[in-house]
Amino acid sequence: MLDCVEVGPKDATASVVWMHGLGASGHDFEPIVPVLQCPHVRFVFPHAPQYPVTINGGFVMPAWYDILTLDHVEGRENEDHIRASGQKIEALLERERTRGVASSRTVIAGFSQGAAMSLFVGARHEHPLAGIMSLSGYHVLRSEFAAERNDVNRDTEVFFGHGTHDPMVKVDWGREAKADFDTWTTAQTHWHEYPIEHHVCPEEIEAVGAWLRGRLPAG
Repeated sequence: MLDCVEVGPKDATASVVWMHGLGASGHDFEPIVPVLQCPHVRFVFPHAPQYPVTINGGFVMPAWYDILTLDHVEGRENEDHIRASGQKIEALLERERTRGVASSRTVIAGFSQGAAMSLFVGARHEHPLAGIMSLSGYHVLRSEFAAERNDVNRDTEVFFGHGTHDPMVKVDWGREAKADFDTWTTAQTHWHEYPIEHHVCPEEIEAVGAWLRGRLPAG
């Protein structure tokens, strides 16, 4: 089981499992929880495994998977790492169910690499989720999407947020991910873009909070 930072009540009636970006930690988004105004929700922020990352000189750091090149091409990410990390995230979703929070009251979320994992796991998860959230993310293993996605989450809402000036994960990569999900999902996909680089802004956090409160209402 991944080590996690957890914020929220012990008797939470809903959960958000939220993955951080490359080189960060589960503490990354911990400070914004009060701003989201979801006091009944348990936020679970796992720490990623440690992997050597090729684009960062092979240094070992918190990463959900290795990235081999900066080019946006098929095969740039280590597939074995993605699938191994996906299994670890699935274990966290299962733990929320054992704690009494139904999957239909759970949102899977992430930023950057963590957002890519949110889309990957969310599309394949075997139980219906309350929502899938991708902030400054993109779609990994796109060629496997049609074969592996699970229609139990075909009517799950997806929230996309992205900076139009992002130099690390281009906004077009996020738009590409949304287009992929648009071809499949029967639910609404929300697209929000902001004139920022590779981070979040107050307006985006406000939109995230409003969406979470809609997907995970109190009571």
